[in-house]
Amino acid sequence: SSHKSSKREWKPLEDHSCTDVPWLLLFILFCIGMGFICGFSIATGAAARLLSGYDSYGNICGQKNVKVEGVINSGLDLTHKKYVFFLDPCNIDLVHQRIKSLALCVSACPRKELKTLADIQKFAETNGTTLCSYELQPSEYTTDPRAAKLCPKYPVPESAPIPFFHRCAPVNISCYAKFAEALITFVSDSSVLHRLISGVMTSKEIIMGLCLLSLVLSMILMVIIRYISRVLVWILTILVILGSLGGTGVLWWLYAKQRISASAADTQIAKDNLQALLIYAISATVFMVILFLIMLIMRKRVALTIALFHVAGKVFIHLPLLVFQPFWTFFVLIIFWTYWITVLLFLGTTGSPVPNEDGFVEFRMVGPWKYMWWYHVVGLIWISEFILACQQMTVAGAVVTYYFTREKRNLPFTPILASVNRLVCYHLGTVAKGSFIITLVKIPRMILMYIHTQLKGKENACARCMLKACICCLWCLEKCLTYLNQNAYTATAINSTNFCTSAKDAFVILVENALRVAAINTVGDFMLFLGKVLIVCSTGLAGIMLLNYQQDYTVWVLPLIIVCLFAFLVAHCFLSIYEMVVDVLFLCFAIDTKYNDGSPGREFYMDKVLMEFVENSRKAMKEAGRGGGAEGRELKPMVGADEE
Repeated sequence: SSHKSSKREWKPLEDHSCTDVPWLLLFILFCIGMGFICGFSIATGAAARLLSGYDSYGNICGQKNVKVEGVINSGLDLTHKKYVFFLDPCNIDLVHQRIKSLALCVSACPRKELKTLADIQKFAETNGTTLCSYELQPSEYTTDPRAAKLCPKYPVPESAPIPFFHRCAPVNISCYAKFAEALITFVSDSSVLHRLISGVMTSKEIIMGLCLLSLVLSMILMVIIRYISRVLVWILTILVILGSLGGTGVLWWLYAKQRISASAADTQIAKDNLQALLIYAISATVFMVILFLIMLIMRKRVALTIALFHVAGKVFIHLPLLVFQPFWTFFVLIIFWTYWITVLLFLGTTGSPVPNEDGFVEFRMVGPWKYMWWYHVVGLIWISEFILACQQMTVAGAVVTYYFTREKRNLPFTPILASVNRLVCYHLGTVAKGSFIITLVKIPRMILMYIHTQLKGKENACARCMLKACICCLWCLEKCLTYLNQNAYTATAINSTNFCTSAKDAFVILVENALRVAAINTVGDFMLFLGKVLIVCSTGLAGIMLLNYQQDYTVWVLPLIIVCLFAFLVAHCFLSIYEMVVDVLFLCFAIDTKYNDGSPGREFYMDKVLMEFVENSRKAMKEAGRGGGAEGRELKPMVGADEE
């Protein structure tokens, strides 16, 4: 009975049934709640206040307004004044996340710098735009003593309206540099930040070109993975060794060259570049040594990865649309994040007008409504994880279809779309449940991180250590659950079971094959990591060579960091799909070897190359005296398995 039950539990792609329906209903109800928050904020006027803007007296610009009890200058007709103008736009209150300045509605933004009150008065008389508070007439700007408080701080910077949001924003970047100085507390010398920002602005074309280069390199690497997977591991290893040696050597050569030239040109930019080059060179040297040690330790296991990469390469040949999965996922995430940020901004202007201690108007929510943003934050995490889990389930379903289809010519015309169809029709509840579990772990970790940030410098060493330990444990738990979830989605795609059953079955399979998981999965992930390193090193090296031509007037630090981070992000997005395919293939292989033995009626599904790889590994282990009899007995029938 148990033998039949185990066979019935694993019938790949034969049975399809809806899984975890209550969790799908719960997720739908949660999304309805998210929609209610958006509708509530729009209905209470938050959308109009966000898009059109409002002044410090509660008037929405560009329309007639209702009087706010106890507030002067409220209830004005501002139909012809459509832009919000801040008297001191660079005075930013970081604690309350707002511009600490009187805001007015004006007809037009000042398109040139106004240096004195006389210039402000002339601008008002010429353009009909009053930049001082409503109770002052333009003729009183230079005579009324209240003008010092009710008129803008001068010189008034040149400004332009922000598209779609009707706010006058300073054109000069120095204002934003001051804002950034307040955020970056470790910068003690404000001139450093100005030089960093000017370096980014000067090199923006190079930065954009290098980001495009990282995208192209990632696509090229995916093509290489498809067609030369057998030699990919060795190619990557050799290229990373050469790239690490070459990159480190170039950095030390540039440092020596820059040190000679810096002694002649004693400028601050030259000193900054020299210091940055020294840091880069030392970091690259340390990284190279660590990388070589890891490669030396794992060199004997590299052969184990080649066969699995070859099968994964075949998957991409049969399923070319897998390459574009990061694009679709990123596109959906961008749409959702845009919606989420928009609603968050709505919530920031939602509520009833309440006079503050300065006599101005603030919009505040009272009662239980003021906790809506907590619900909104949970929605950000859960729905984002849901979208990522949908990608994992889609990839798992497509790879499972490939693996468990004996005749590859009988594959569906578009296995990706077939997998999406199964996901939508049967398994959205499973994805909702898996993503909710990750959300339950993420939220406490984020709360602890927020508490740690707020208490920095105030808590004692013991409390700081405990907080960091808790954060670390939750991070490890999240990573383990993410890996288990991915394998649970694979089990669901194979057998159409609910999340808990799939997670249990996948966990049992992984525990039974713990050594194989450690050998194949670790080496495979390490080789994909080398691919990411190759893309980052190539992009960074190209950036060093290009920025070297601007060394006299550009600080390298920030542009190079931006480029390398973007290159790693792009490489990670592309190669993570390959990593998913390898993990799914391994679980399918483990299930195949457990429930099939090659006999009639229980033929293997696995690829011929994978059979040869396992058999060769068994023989090598036996010859080395490390092979166990159980391993040999388990894999012996594979020699006679059907070949593709």
